[in-house]
Amino acid sequence: MVSSEVVLIGRDLLLTALLLSLPAVVVSLLVGGVISVFQTVTSIQEQTLTFAPRIVAVALVLMGTLPWSLKVAMAFTSRMMLRMIEATQ
Repeated sequence: MVSSEVVLIGRDLLLTALLLSLPAVVVSLLVGGVISVFQTVTSIQEQTLTFAPRIVAVALVLMGTLPWSLKVAMAFTSRMMLRMIEATQ
């Protein structure tokens, strides 16, 4: 296995990790922004108010994107297994 293959595997790994985490991170960012604006407008300074809606929103997004995430993860795993088989031959 040459170094260019290792770099490609690392690149594929990082892109897959980014792709899988992106929906949850974006939803958490959006919900946090909306709640921050709500807190500013209503002058509510409760620190725990931001956690519950974020957790619920991220959980809903993870449940909604679970089939897609599993397909992406399985495709990545298949590619890695094929590369391992090719490397041993």
